[in-house]
Amino acid sequence: MKKNVFMMMVVVLSFTMLAGCSKNKSSRSVSTDGSTSMEKVIGILGEVFQNDTGISFTYNPTGSGSGIKAVQEGRCDIGLSSRKLKKDEIESGLKGTILAYDGIVIIVNPANSVSDLSLENVAKIYTGKITNWSEVGGNNGEIILIGREAGSGTRDGFESITGTKDACKYRQELTSTGDVITTVSQNPNAIGYASLAAVKDSVKALTVDGVAATKETIKNGSYVVQRPFILVTKTDTPLSEAAQNFFAYITSPDANALISKAGVVPAN
Repeated sequence: MKKNVFMMMVVVLSFTMLAGCSKNKSSRSVSTDGSTSMEKVIGILGEVFQNDTGISFTYNPTGSGSGIKAVQEGRCDIGLSSRKLKKDEIESGLKGTILAYDGIVIIVNPANSVSDLSLENVAKIYTGKITNWSEVGGNNGEIILIGREAGSGTRDGFESITGTKDACKYRQELTSTGDVITTVSQNPNAIGYASLAAVKDSVKALTVDGVAATKETIKNGSYVVQRPFILVTKTDTPLSEAAQNFFAYITSPDANALISKAGVVPAN
């Protein structure tokens, strides 16, 4: 009998020690998961936070939909979404906090002679009503439509703004912003869309209705193809101390210079 009691005490003590270790570990780390478009801004913020505090920071670039699901399932501290939360997601107990605003840039191959498109023509191109570059002032050539996969925040933002939701005739649906940029850079007739913060010299950024995507035009609203970068948390589950400190820091004015450095516009 005494032996059984002793063994039970050992088991209870072991679980207590494991729980304590787990709690201590979580209090010294912050995990984020989601939008690939937010990689640059969250990477800069996470690196500075980690260097300043010694608290471990991780980022898993899975896409907005996956990041939201990761928060719901408790697999990360903070989700990252480049689209607004849907009604059912909010009703399930999630909260979205806007970190910054980002322009969705319409990109083509540098060899393409087209430099500007109206928002209306962007929509017509992606819904298959305009199929040749010659119809919008370019050279003769079939327009190759490149976009993001279903569930992508960038895709959701692009289709919502252009009024093309569930109507785009994509040739390729890719799983990251980087893949879209690479694909467009390799095809003279391709068109795609990508986060302003991610656009490289390997592609050509078009103006939309004569307005270029810049921090200034995004902030004043004159560049219309833009969307929010959102931090996703649970309303009924408090963040760990480390995650709360990270959240408070990146949403404070102290982080604005770093957010701007990443090529997006701070919300605060």
